[in-house]
Amino acid sequence: MKTLQKVSFAVAFAAALVPALSQSTTAHANSTNTIVSTSNMTSTAYTRKSATGWTYNLGGTASNMTFGKKTHYLKNYPNTTWHATKKRYIIKKDGVKYLYYYVTNGKKTASGWIWHGYLQKKSYAHTSTTTSTTGTGSYASILKAAKAQLGKPYVYGGNGPSSFDCSGFTKYIFNQAIGQTLPRTAQAQYDNYTHVSAANAKAGDLIFFGTSTSNITHCGIYLGNNKMIDAQLNGVITEATNVSWWHTVGYSRPATLS
Repeated sequence: MKTLQKVSFAVAFAAALVPALSQSTTAHANSTNTIVSTSNMTSTAYTRKSATGWTYNLGGTASNMTFGKKTHYLKNYPNTTWHATKKRYIIKKDGVKYLYYYVTNGKKTASGWIWHGYLQKKSYAHTSTTTSTTGTGSYASILKAAKAQLGKPYVYGGNGPSSFDCSGFTKYIFNQAIGQTLPRTAQAQYDNYTHVSAANAKAGDLIFFGTSTSNITHCGIYLGNNKMIDAQLNGVITEATNVSWWHTVGYSRPATLS
């Protein structure tokens, strides 16, 4: 009898334990979509990875986020460069966390939130990253040439003089001002020249942004006092560098000038 009682107890214990173990390993569905976090990010260029995705207007509240109207179908944008400037982590009703980017096309005619898996980083393989020469002149001539381009539009791959992207702008200015040929990409412009500290950076040096020294995503011409001239989505502008959406990686000095 005692043996039978022990067996019965063991069976009952196991039966109670199985649901408990299942509860700890099974994802629970939520009744709403919830926002975990939303933050600005360094503007990063993407192209479509899949033609099936849509951009959305996201509404509601942090605890009850809603997917609004579908706005743009990637199938209709085969060659578009999308610029991601915000990221948002969402836990959907299925209990799974998803990363969404807020993206805008270069012409600013299309924008919205999109799941990051539909995108891939834009390749800069269309340009050389190695050709460079040295130049002579003054920092003042670089700043004068840069300021003369204020208001010009941003176009991905733009080398000037009618439009620019970020590294196309810096390359153009150094060539026009002091006859120096910089490499074409922001990463190469960072890699190929002497690095200087923020405290020693001069107006006319280059300033770089990104997630690390091996992932440079943007550059501009430093003006001093936490300001720069750069080519970004709003065109060639003067803007602050010490703001939340720019993560400064470092500075380089392509030429030692007067």
